[in-house]
Amino acid sequence: MSTYRVVVNDEDQYSLWPADRPVPDGWRPEGFDGTREQCLGHIEEVWTDMRPRSLRQGG
Repeated sequence: MSTYRVVVNDEDQYSLWPADRPVPDGWRPEGFDGTREQCLGHIEEVWTDMRPRSLRQGG
């Protein structure tokens, strides 16, 4: 079973990343690790506005 990490970028956009690989530049760990399904469920709960932060802030 693979473990994934939820990562987020500066625009507050979420993605999955394999937990055993370094997080790519421009992304940071969000604080949730689990199976692919668990991570997708977490993202669905927390990412309620899919617009990039710059659009949400009018910018």
